[in-house]
Amino acid sequence: MKLLLAGLVLTLVVGAQAQWYRFPGEAARGARDMWRAYGDMKDANWKNSDKYFHARGNYDAARRGPGGRWAAAVISNGREMVQGSSGRGHEDSAADQEANRWGRNGGDPNRFRPQGLPKNY
Repeated sequence: MKLLLAGLVLTLVVGAQAQWYRFPGEAARGARDMWRAYGDMKDANWKNSDKYFHARGNYDAARRGPGGRWAAAVISNGREMVQGSSGRGHEDSAADQEANRWGRNGGDPNRFRPQGLPKNY
């Protein structure tokens, strides 16, 4: 029993540590995905499109791997914390967070896509 438990723990530790070196690169690329979505949102300047770009940035970043998912969570939560303390409505912040989670969990960002938004976004 002890040998089986030791083997299980060793397998988990080795499996978890085998890809640790990829995390920083994934996080950097995920942060870049978030920045690109933000830039596209500003460039599009389309009414009611912010939830789409929230979901898309988180979706793209999370597809990079655990590092990208982490970067998306940190950036999204930090942004909402700063904007929440600036007097912005709680309901709008909660809706943004829903779109963030949707994208980060692999949901299709087009769920939040506003009608008429150009296809290049």
